[in-house]
Amino acid sequence: MSFSALLGNDQLKRNLEASLGKNHISHFYLISGPVGSGKHTLARLLGAAILCQGRGKPCLGCGPCRKVMDGSHPDFITVDDPEKKTVTVDLIRDARADIYIQPNESDHKIYLFPRAQDMGLPGQNALLKVLEEPPKYGVFLLLTDNPDKLLPTVRSRCTELKLLPLSEDVLSRQLRADFPQAAEADISAAVERSGGFLGQARQLLEGGGAVPPQTEAFVRAFAARDALALVQTLVPMEKWKRDALQEILAAWLELTESALVSRSGLHAASPLARELSRMRSGPELHAAAQALRKARDYTAANVSPAAVCGYLAWALR
Repeated sequence: MSFSALLGNDQLKRNLEASLGKNHISHFYLISGPVGSGKHTLARLLGAAILCQGRGKPCLGCGPCRKVMDGSHPDFITVDDPEKKTVTVDLIRDARADIYIQPNESDHKIYLFPRAQDMGLPGQNALLKVLEEPPKYGVFLLLTDNPDKLLPTVRSRCTELKLLPLSEDVLSRQLRADFPQAAEADISAAVERSGGFLGQARQLLEGGGAVPPQTEAFVRAFAARDALALVQTLVPMEKWKRDALQEILAAWLELTESALVSRSGLHAASPLARELSRMRSGPELHAAAQALRKARDYTAANVSPAAVCGYLAWALR
């Protein structure tokens, strides 16, 4: 099986297969790439390969491989608290202390840092203490979309694995398999807008799927310059809770910004964004995006939903 589950990046995969085949395992790997580039996929595959007990590492069939891939292996440990904006120094200190406890089931113990760029200087300095003298069984996988946020002393101790964009052919083929019902125009737009990264392309296509009826009504009304239909869409929303209103306003803003980008020459992955782009000019879309951004910010600042909807009915008329 090896690393074939990771699309593209053939040279990187060949290098990993060669080093693992010689049992050359680094204590520290820095896996870098934009959001949606496959960092988490590579981290899981690399962790499975290190702990694999089969042939063709990772075989993805042995017990350790399966446990790593489903997140249940006791020697594959994630260091993160998704509810916090940063990776706290306490989490890093806990991992640093735990690394000196022998592995439970395997010859190695792996620590995954999904948001290495969110470690502050105290956290990185705390990590440096173990990076300088790791136990022979310890492995750290640091994932980041911005390596420049890491201290040079941290980066210098890591084997960096940089993920590259996929070719248009590979990306298009995978998207057609993932979204068999998607129109070819949507696939092409997602490929063009994603920068060659599968995760971003998937997100664009998912965003172009089913949408709330209020969003469709907003697009139809605004595209047709139908002020009455726009008011009829907004009035029932005056009774919504702020969280729900903020969420749909963010979706409307994303659609409008996507339509504005489309006016500049790039294709929009969403049919609704393409409709807005056809029916409204660049300056009109820019003004609408500004109004929606203000409405979203007003909602976050505890302005009443009724006042926010009233403002939009006037600003987008």
